[in-house]
Formats: sequence, C-alpha cells, structure tokens
Amino acid sequence: MSTRSTVSAALLASAVATALASFATAAPLTEAQVKAAMDAGKEKCFGVALKGQNDCKAGAGTTCQGTSTVDYQGNAWKFVDGGTCTTMELPGDRKGSPAELTRDIPS
Repeated sequence: MSTRSTVSAALLASAVATALASFATAAPLTEAQVKAAMDAGKEKCFGVALKGQNDCKAGAGTTCQGTSTVDYQGNAWKFVDGGTCTTMELPGDRKGSPAELTRDIPS
C-alpha cells in the first residue's frame, strides 16, 4: 500500500469516527436520564444554554441535545439546579424560564 493510500485511509477512518461521535452526542436524552436528573433536584430551564450545550429541545429542524445554534436560545433547555432557573444572571438582562421562550430564536 502506498503512503498516499495509507494517509487517505487514515483520514477516512478519522472522518467516520468523528461523524459517529457527533451523532452519539446529539442523541436525545433517554427517559431514564431525564428522570435521574429530575430526581437529583434538577429542573428544565429554557434560554440559559450556550450554543451547542443545550440538554434538549432546540426548535424545529433540530434533533435535541447539543443542537442549539445561538447562545441563550429561547426554545432550547438545559438542566439547572432546582429553584435557580428564573434567578440566573445572564447577559443582556435575560432570565431563564421553565417554559419555552420566543427570544433569541435563530432565523
């Protein structure tokens, strides 16, 4: 096998591994994972996740976890400690919400 073929095969293998890893990361949370978080005193909080760091739901056309496309996207949620959602200090006088928000929604 030539050096060029070896390098091409290695690059292809790397690309496939990266694609598989990203699919695993973007998978929706299971019911068991959601229940475990809620049992641990966490609550869903919309509008507090940074881009790509939401735990679930990020609007139409997205899969779930890690799919928000802007910081503090109003229709994406993240688990936070219970009772802290609406008191979190966010840039621009934003606040988290236990219900979906209509602000900071990508076009």
